Amino acid sequence: MSYITLHTAKLRHNYKVLNQLFAENEIEWAIVAKLLCGNEKFLQVLLNLSDKEICDSRLSNLKTIKKLSPKTQTIYIKPPAKRLAKSIVKFADVSFNTELGTLELLSAEAVAQNKVHRVVLMVEMGELREGIMALNLMQFYDEVLALPNIEVVGLGTNLNCLNGILPDEKKLYKLNRFKEIIEENSGKKIPYISGGSSVTIPLIFRKEIPLGINHFRVGETLFFGTNVYKDSLITGMYQDVFTLTAEIIEKQQKPTIPSGIAGTNLTGETPTFSEEEKGKSSLRAIVDVGLLDIDLKDIKSLVPGIEIIGASSDMLILNLGENSENLEVGDTIDFSMNYMAVLRAMNSDYVDKKVDTEIVPLESREDEYICLN
Repeated sequence: MSYITLHTAKLRHNYKVLNQLFAENEIEWAIVAKLLCGNEKFLQVLLNLSDKEICDSRLSNLKTIKKLSPKTQTIYIKPPAKRLAKSIVKFADVSFNTELGTLELLSAEAVAQNKVHRVVLMVEMGELREGIMALNLMQFYDEVLALPNIEVVGLGTNLNCLNGILPDEKKLYKLNRFKEIIEENSGKKIPYISGGSSVTIPLIFRKEIPLGINHFRVGETLFFGTNVYKDSLITGMYQDVFTLTAEIIEKQQKPTIPSGIAGTNLTGETPTFSEEEKGKSSLRAIVDVGLLDIDLKDIKSLVPGIEIIGASSDMLILNLGENSENLEVGDTIDFSMNYMAVLRAMNSDYVDKKVDTEIVPLESREDEYICLN
């Protein structure tokens, strides 16, 4: 069975780097854990590492977090479905909201459960995903303010996830100004502006975070050490917190080009081949992972010289090249993974999940500060 490994020492290092960064800039941050898909082993690693708030967009995952650590503060980071109002109040300490009707149900549930449910009002800032239109924000806030057992603790925005709209100083300044206007008109303080996610981190280094933006929600940069703004990597952080391992189940020399009449394959494609490859062969291997578990473009072999040829639902076909590692049937091959690869593998019941507790030497990185070039 193939498996994905979480390397705890590398995750711990990335966490320390980010924690230092945010502390130096007087910004609080929460961890977005939706990538872990509610896996208890991986969530426990995260909970052992951090006392930060944990964000997720799946209610079942928040239930798991509360089961493992009842005192951990949880945040539901998408507008709740009305039918989930009771469970949202029960398992999420904070929820992100854009609809008054939903907030009315959350209010009723908070009263019934004798709780004060805290909410962040999400504001539309150009990404065109979730968010209250700015023209309606003041009236919306006033109506929410009248709801019993609901406390508005922040304004927030989402950028980059749907249309790729990037955060900038102007957008964040406007968000902060919205908060100031609401506070001036209502006489109520709003403690937080959750204006940052992984994509906003580079603005900290460019000194383009306006005063008042004091809360970030970070997932991808923590787990992958990525500069999401420039789609690049961050020096001094680990990109290989996760690896995929698959076992070789067949190794044989085979022709480079298939023979017979070609129709469409599993994904509806008809592969084409170069005439120059006729009569040639290559050393091929099949490993026990497939399209149910991963997308070919999201993984890369960590063994030099190995090329991914293709895949079916549960098998991945490789060209071993010169087979410099002398790999045989029963041996395993490790693959690097990007965000979507991990997300897909975590959702697969056919990929096992393992925790690597081995101590990784990090001394060379301890004094190395992150650089966003």
